[in-house]
Parts: sequence; structure tokens; C-alpha cells
Amino acid sequence: MLLTRTSAALGLAALAAIAGCKRRESSAATPPAGSPTAATPAGSPTAAAPTSLEATVQARLDSLPAQSSFYARDIRTGREVAVRADQPMNTVSVIKLAVMVLAYRDADAGRLRLSERHRIRPEEMRQGSGVLRMFTPGLEPTYRDLITQMIATSDNTATDILIARLGLPRVNRLLDSLDFRETRLRMTIGDLFRGVWVRVDSANARLTDRQVYDRGFPDDSTGTGLYLRYVTDSTRWFGRSTAREIGLFLEQLELGRLASEASTEEMRRALLNQVWDTRLPQRIGERVSVGHKTGDWEPQIGNDVGIVFAPGGPIVMAAFTNANTGPMWKLNAALGKVAEDVLNAWTTAPSTTR
Repeated sequence: MLLTRTSAALGLAALAAIAGCKRRESSAATPPAGSPTAATPAGSPTAAAPTSLEATVQARLDSLPAQSSFYARDIRTGREVAVRADQPMNTVSVIKLAVMVLAYRDADAGRLRLSERHRIRPEEMRQGSGVLRMFTPGLEPTYRDLITQMIATSDNTATDILIARLGLPRVNRLLDSLDFRETRLRMTIGDLFRGVWVRVDSANARLTDRQVYDRGFPDDSTGTGLYLRYVTDSTRWFGRSTAREIGLFLEQLELGRLASEASTEEMRRALLNQVWDTRLPQRIGERVSVGHKTGDWEPQIGNDVGIVFAPGGPIVMAAFTNANTGPMWKLNAALGKVAEDVLNAWTTAPSTTR
């Protein structure tokens, strides 16, 4: 997430994240370390998704006043559902997944010590989602803590600290080396938020990151469409990807192909600790565990991608909704139903709830 709910709601998320009490409970067991051995490799021939399922998913997406795309893949069988899955989309915070993977690969290679502490300076604070901005500067979380917050609460302060530590170009070199051609981290959070102020007045390009933080965000309550125009300008996207590429990226993560077994387990745990359950897990979270990453610029963008730990094996799902002009609750409800549609179709004991 980048821009989300009120500070009161975020405060509750902070308490949940700090206390560790927001762990998902489900009748499904927590997935063990390691990965399935019978998975169909990405790119190999797969069984076609049922036409009725794909049509149902597309109809739900098309009911939204938004640009949407979706991809789901059963890792064990290789069956897929794809709706506009190769259309480049504004990922917002979903791209933080790539930052997490690079951090753990650096840890595996001895370039990053996850237990090392970083003292947060005032100029590193970022507005938007996350909890670290609520603390007095000088807090010293470990890099492991920063990664966890970047994923579980989508913390923007943690994100820019990690991008500075790892190097933005290295994130994209990693993605390129893995043959993800459409998936890129485009800028820092500081640059992204400064860009909004530049739309108001080009002189704001001189603002420092701390000045941007202190100003907050421009008022768009008069209906000028400032934010809708900004987030639909592809030159100002924080991250770019497609539903298919992010889905396959998550598949590689779950199969343990992106990092060591220990690092894979930590990344899986971070996804399972996601505090926002209003989209993909909305209707299935009581049946199965869902490890996922959201991406928001509310109400214009509401994305959610993740791994659904279904009884028959993990399913990756990636849903993007950009340029939304309707209420968020309808967007959230549609994505929750899409996730339920796929899970019901691909498990032997579907729920009849609608």
C-alpha cells in the first residue's frame, strides 16, 4: 500500500503488527518449509482453465469501473486463468516483493546482515502506509524488521531505507536476470510523492524528501482529478508489472528458486503476516492461509497478489485494478469473489456461499 486508510485504522494495524497478534488463523495448516516437488514448470504446456471459470472471473472484473487484470496458476497442476494478464499495470506497493527478494538473496550471499540495526533519521521518514513514521526518529530496527514491515504493513519508510541500502538498479537487474521483462521498480517512494507536488507546482521539484514528508499530500477534495491523472501516467508509476509476471514471480518464490530454503521460509512468513485482508482473503481467509502483498493508492488503485495455500497445493493469484472510479468496497468485494471462484473451482469441496 502507498496511500490508504485513516491514521486511526493504521494505528490499529501498528498495534497488531507490533504485538504480533494479527497472524492468520485458518483450518488449513501453515505450509511447511520447502516446496512442492511435483509442480509443473512455468512456461511448460498446461491444462486450459475452464471456460466458465475464466468467463466468471472476467465478468466480475468487468463490472468494476476500473482497468483490471488477473492471473491465477495452480502450481501443482499448471492450470491457469488469465484475464488481460499481459497488460502492464501500475503495481504501487506490489513491487516491494522484488525488494524483499533481493534483500534475502543479499543475505544468503553475505552482503547483508539481517540482524544489523539501522537508525532511522528524520529525512528517511515517508508518508502513506506503514507504522515506522509513527515513532520518534532514532528507532533502530534490524534489516529483517524493515523487510517485515515493508511487506506486512507496506511501510514506506522501511521501503526507501531498503532501496537505498540495496540499490534501485540492482533490483531491476535481478528482475532482468530472472527474465521478468515487464516487471520493474521505477523510483523511490520519496520521488513518487514529490512528483504529486510537482503536478501542483513545478517549483516543488526542489523539495527534499523531508519537506515532502512534512507537507503530506495535496488536497484533491475539490474534484480536480489530480490523483487519478497522476497514477494513470505510466511515467510516474512506482512499479510496473503484469498479472502473469507477478504470478510467476510468486511461483518461483514459493518453489524456493529465488533464495535459500531458510530465506524462502522467512519471505513466506512475511506474506502470511500481511495485515490487510480485504481483497483476495476476504471470503477464503477462514478456509485457507493466504500469503499476499497489497498495493494501493485509494481509491484509484487496489491491487492484491499472493499465494493461496489450498488443500491440493499452492495457487498463485495476482489481481490488479487501476484507474478505479468507484467505491473501494465494491472493488474489494469483487476481488474477494474472484479468489473464491478460483479456489472453489480448483478444490474438491467448494463452498456454496455467494
